[in-house]
Amino acid sequence: MSSRVLRPALAAGLAALLGLTAAGTAHAGAQKYEPLSAAVQARLQRSISDTGAPRLSFADPYEGEVWLATMSARLAKRMPDEATRTEFLTTVHYEATRAGLDPHLVLGLIQVESNFRKYALSSAGARGFMQVMPFWTNVIGSPDHNLFHLRTSLRYGCTILRHYLDIERGDMTRALLRYNGSLGKPGDYAIKVLHHWRTHWSPDAAPAPSATRVRAPSNPAPIQRPTTYLGPSG
Repeated sequence: MSSRVLRPALAAGLAALLGLTAAGTAHAGAQKYEPLSAAVQARLQRSISDTGAPRLSFADPYEGEVWLATMSARLAKRMPDEATRTEFLTTVHYEATRAGLDPHLVLGLIQVESNFRKYALSSAGARGFMQVMPFWTNVIGSPDHNLFHLRTSLRYGCTILRHYLDIERGDMTRALLRYNGSLGKPGDYAIKVLHHWRTHWSPDAAPAPSATRVRAPSNPAPIQRPTTYLGPSG
């Protein structure tokens, strides 16, 4: 087989492996670069550099086991391997909690941004589970940080969303639109994230067999603005 035939085939196979299809990144956005004050930049850098080992942040270990089993069942169709699910959910819970976010909100955001594809890549260049733009590694991290890495993606994504919530004084809708790079543009991105948060990933959502089939309605009801974030639900 000639190299001319081999190269396109290899490229197509690699694209399929990385999940770089339009369908997989339909709602992925692109955070916009905005200059940060020295104080804010230093705070975000400290957040990114934390090296504590990921763990479930429950006072009662039994509650943590129940939470992990419940979320794992809901995620099973998207992540069939149990060990991979456990590592993913433990890291989500740890990174979301340390950023002052509800882990279930973060799961809803990941579903809309990357549909749980580790190697998702948007047309704008956003990468990984939480579709983080590469410019952030230079601004608050290190150029050698790999945004396709599980913990790196979650660390950056949760830190950035917390930053946008602070800017918007708890207005979740505007913070989500900033995260997606769609603030001031038409679309239903924030509605979709909040829908998945409340109807799929919230502890009060339907049991796993039903929840895995939940989809955002084609014409969802508008959200009353502002949707104020009061902190993690526990």
